[in-house]
Amino acid sequence: MDTVRWGIIGCGDVTEVKSGPALQYAEGSRLVAVMRRNRELAEDYARRHGVPRWYGDAASLIGDAEVDAVYVASPPGNHLESALAVCAAGKPAYVEKPLARNHDETLKIADAFRSAGLPLFAAYYRRALPRFLKVRELLTTGKIGMLTSVSYRQTTSDHRTMKADALPWRVQAEHSGGGLFLDVGSHTLDLLDFLVGPLREVHGLAVNRASEYRVEDGVAMEFLTEEGAPGTASWNFAGGALEDRLELTGTDGRISCTVFGTEPVVVATRRGDDAFPFKNPYHIQQPLIQEVVNSLRGTATCSSTGESAARTALVMDTVLSEYYGGRGDAFWSRPETWEHGTRPAPGR
Repeated sequence: MDTVRWGIIGCGDVTEVKSGPALQYAEGSRLVAVMRRNRELAEDYARRHGVPRWYGDAASLIGDAEVDAVYVASPPGNHLESALAVCAAGKPAYVEKPLARNHDETLKIADAFRSAGLPLFAAYYRRALPRFLKVRELLTTGKIGMLTSVSYRQTTSDHRTMKADALPWRVQAEHSGGGLFLDVGSHTLDLLDFLVGPLREVHGLAVNRASEYRVEDGVAMEFLTEEGAPGTASWNFAGGALEDRLELTGTDGRISCTVFGTEPVVVATRRGDDAFPFKNPYHIQQPLIQEVVNSLRGTATCSSTGESAARTALVMDTVLSEYYGGRGDAFWSRPETWEHGTRPAPGR
């Protein structure tokens, strides 16, 4: 096709700057319709972004004959239903991350599109950002020699702003599939999949130490890279400091960078340090969306697919399984079985 005409299901905050305009600005791409359950908000979005049509229900957007492909941008709790409906209509989909609430739902989506012979892409946009393409180049060209270890640490203080009487959907398992590990940690896990190959021998644990919500606020894990280098990663969403640091150490040096920041990528070797500064695009999903569009037009490929998203979903389920008493069912409907005995006893 010469131009991919897009429709969006769920034109909420994530689509305002990160992705929605990118569907307009990517070469060979055009945004022609949006949907939101509140039709007035859909109309407002359409008028502000110059989109010709808007709907209050997903079926109407999916059935629009002038929509070639659908971007599912609603919370993960809606992804399975929406993605399967897009698949049934014979249209490709670009789905926000994580692809679904757990690995089981992710596989149902990926298998449906595979069986139908339809393209499926996941919005893990860090795979296409220049800074991480540089990291991958440094690794593959042997800038730091053979990779010998990987470590990642993230600390935020989200527990201070998320109160029990007004919890955002991101920490409501019914809508998100878990805590911020699903929303934020999935980006890092997918990036590791992209940089060092599918993770294997994954082990981990999750806790809730200090947050008013019931999902996890801390995660620690260990793993091996595809070629056997050991790795560790931890996420603390109830910390008193801020931290975001990825380190890839090899026999001849080390690559350091942030996953969510804009600091330069730094390579340290015996010859000294080299810093590679990068500025993220204003519409940060645009590089990946361009890859998606190019793939749909048959001029290139895109690495962020349903298959890669399923690998990340499996890693998250493996790490969170004990906390939720298993994640192969509708665990969000049985919070009484989750692990809640991880906080200090009163008075200690």
